[in-house]
Amino acid sequence: MLPVIVILCALCGFLLALFIHIKKKLSAPIVCPIGHSCDPVVHSDYSRFLGIPVEILGMVYYFLILLHYSLFSIFPAPGANELGFVFIGVSALAFLFSLYLTAVQAFILKEWCTWCLISAALCAFIFFAGLELSGVDWSLFLASFLSAKS
Repeated sequence: MLPVIVILCALCGFLLALFIHIKKKLSAPIVCPIGHSCDPVVHSDYSRFLGIPVEILGMVYYFLILLHYSLFSIFPAPGANELGFVFIGVSALAFLFSLYLTAVQAFILKEWCTWCLISAALCAFIFFAGLELSGVDWSLFLASFLSAKS
């Protein structure tokens, strides 16, 4: 059941990023579900990373997650665990990047975009669900990693 929820979250995230992208291309105002304008956030200097609009990065991320979990749910394959760890790494990067963007909203822009916060929540869910689905006891993994560093 959890893989299906991840697939649905990835689909929602993709559609959300696409929605923001289309609104920006049309120069249409982006209104949050609570009636507040998202424009100060989605048109800020922080709405691009290395020259790429963050909603494009979001669409790529969510599409890859959607594809990965859909394909490996339908067609389990040898080597899926190794690829799964790659996707946990990608999800970790997306989660950390969404935390950074949320901090930018809170401390630099002092403006909020509800759509962006929903996307950040989807990233967080996908990351933690991926950890759960990996079947790895991450507390033991972390403990052995920290003891090796000492």
